[in-house]
Amino acid sequence: MVFHITAPDKSIVPALQDKIDNLAKPKGSLGRLEELAVQIGTIQQTLSPRLEHPQNIVFAADHGIVVEGVSFSAPEVTAQQTYNFTRGGGGVNMFARQHHFGVKIVDVGVNADFGDLPGLIQRKIRKSTRNYLYEPAMTPEEYETALRIGAEIVDLVRSEGTNIVSFGELGMANTSASSLWMAFFTGIPLKECVGAGSGWDAKGIAHKYEVLRQAMEKYTGDHSPADIMRWFGGYEMVAAVGGMLRAAECHIPIIVDGFIMTACVLAASRLYPEMLEYCIFGHQGDESGHKLLLDYLHARPLLCLGLRLGEGTGAICSYPIIDSAIRMINEMNSFRDAEVTKYF
Repeated sequence: MVFHITAPDKSIVPALQDKIDNLAKPKGSLGRLEELAVQIGTIQQTLSPRLEHPQNIVFAADHGIVVEGVSFSAPEVTAQQTYNFTRGGGGVNMFARQHHFGVKIVDVGVNADFGDLPGLIQRKIRKSTRNYLYEPAMTPEEYETALRIGAEIVDLVRSEGTNIVSFGELGMANTSASSLWMAFFTGIPLKECVGAGSGWDAKGIAHKYEVLRQAMEKYTGDHSPADIMRWFGGYEMVAAVGGMLRAAECHIPIIVDGFIMTACVLAASRLYPEMLEYCIFGHQGDESGHKLLLDYLHARPLLCLGLRLGEGTGAICSYPIIDSAIRMINEMNSFRDAEVTKYF
């Protein structure tokens, strides 16, 4: 699948900065809010940026590697939580209600039959990826299908008026896939990329590392980004990459959630480096590799609350800060309008 992603035109930046500098406040006194306003104004190519109908897209799928005992959570949790999300009972649902987000729950590979479940967008590619300890997690055709599904769901929320989007994930063992993507794409030693996931102690982390080390050593692919993504990834992760790339293609800001979604940004940027300019990193999570990955990407998260739930929860929690940046540039008076003498 081919995306046409270009960096935002920076010629508008001086005008945006001039507008912000002439608001009735000391120059630079609103810090990161000023930077966010410039970033979003540049993406939208306007001096009066707007945030409209924010939505969080959660892709759900199971991972074949889970049979090797790499996940603290039981395999059936993916399906159980999918049911829970469609009924509004998840952490992501609660934060979405609080911050007025729409939520899309998309099954791209859960190992369950949901029937006609209200609130679930059914795009199942296969019931779980394969076990990448022995074979690639997905075929090239499945990889392409996952990318297309991600792009399709972004097209759907765009048709509903959304102009800012976040992504979440649901799938036991997806921190394992993220650790492998991180190790391959950054060169950071695998041991530094592997963490507790949903709750492992030191012994569990050691076992998880050993399984992933073996999988990494058995890899016989061509080391291209797409090949690494399909060999070790989850359908939900590749779908998120496709969604991120479509969002960047359509000049839509992307609020990035935790470790898994940051790994997806890393993978997406290996395909199209320009997509990074559309990313706003919502938070630094508590998974051990997340800070290393953010540092590698030179990303500065808005929050650091020790979160490690995933689902897009950290991204949604950061949204009020982004909203404040847009309110600042649109609602504060200038020195002239306020009849205040400049004091810088």
